[in-house]
Amino acid sequence: MTTLAQWVEVHRLAVAGREPVIARYVGDRVAKVWLRTSRFADAEALATATLTLGPDAGAFYDLGWAQSATGRPRQALDSYKQALRLYRAADDHANEAATLTGIGLAYNRLGDRRQALTFYERALPIMREVGDRGGEAVTLSNIGGVYAGLGDRRQALTFYERALPILREVGDRAGEATTLNNIGLVYAGLGDRRRALAYYEWVLPIAREVGDRAGEATTLNNIGRVYIELGDRRRALAYYERVLPIAREVGDRAGEAVTLNNIGAVYAGLGDLRLALNFYEQALSIRREVGDRAGEAVTLNNIGRVYAGLGDRRQALTYYEQALPIRREVGDRVGEAATRYNIAMIHRDVGHLDEAIGELELVVDLERQIGQPNAAETAMLEQLRQERATAQQPDPSPEQG
Repeated sequence: MTTLAQWVEVHRLAVAGREPVIARYVGDRVAKVWLRTSRFADAEALATATLTLGPDAGAFYDLGWAQSATGRPRQALDSYKQALRLYRAADDHANEAATLTGIGLAYNRLGDRRQALTFYERALPIMREVGDRGGEAVTLSNIGGVYAGLGDRRQALTFYERALPILREVGDRAGEATTLNNIGLVYAGLGDRRRALAYYEWVLPIAREVGDRAGEATTLNNIGRVYIELGDRRRALAYYERVLPIAREVGDRAGEAVTLNNIGAVYAGLGDLRLALNFYEQALSIRREVGDRAGEAVTLNNIGRVYAGLGDRRQALTYYEQALPIRREVGDRVGEAATRYNIAMIHRDVGHLDEAIGELELVVDLERQIGQPNAAETAMLEQLRQERATAQQPDPSPEQG
């Protein structure tokens, strides 16, 4: 039986000997194994070598997967679109659908969730037509991810729960782990942290079983976030510090940025604002490098909160105002509400009640739209309205002598 190492050597010889048919067949087989076990840099190098022999749909697809998984969604889009053109020319519907899903995932990682949904919805009927049950399940799970990003957690859960039995039916353990992890994220977002933790702890042994190092890192990050929400920052930090070397090992720049951002949040919560700022600035640099617009907005917002905590309201407002248009651009209404609330608090603190009330009215309306009304923020709006009304009352006229 030929070992993976032998296949790699066959590929090297085929490339050196200018044998494209052999190089493409073997390269795609090896790359798929490496991609599923988070060896993204190796898979990228293999696909790049194959492409020296001329255009190949499989190599472009594998390259796109590696680029997307390591936080380079813009480059991934270019590679996937090359693959899509070639698969369509070959009338290869199954791989066309898989590539449409890859394009959707790249758009989602860029924060363009509406465009992501468009591509997923193009892929789904093709997958059903060709009988690709595994691909159908992955796409359903990805659609769930879009709705989660748009703040519609109930709809997200509906799609994840449609995907899960299909993934189990086809024996896709890696896909099952990803979807269980996503369900955990939904429950965390709904405030059911103990249930979220149960899902994450269910995922970890599956990710390790299938060698999904990137998935393991994602889940450790999510567990850390739950402990943050439970108030156990030291325990959260321990999880985040386990993630960082894995993200760097597999070349996951986007995952590295997420973790740096999360470590920053821990130090902010512990009151070490200068150290928090250091981690946030590292995260921001990587997020801009890889084109993660949604993540960029999160980190800008966090930096704004640090400056607010340091008493530098002008600098805080500068960062919030950078975050806000990105939140709107990527359709993150939950994030938009959070950033607008932070802007409102800056205006309140400097006595600009009209501006504060205007922002809070938008916050309350956004929360109503996404079905997540916040009683405390509604109460704050009413309090500021009363303060303004009191301030606008004329002083009592002096008594006439």
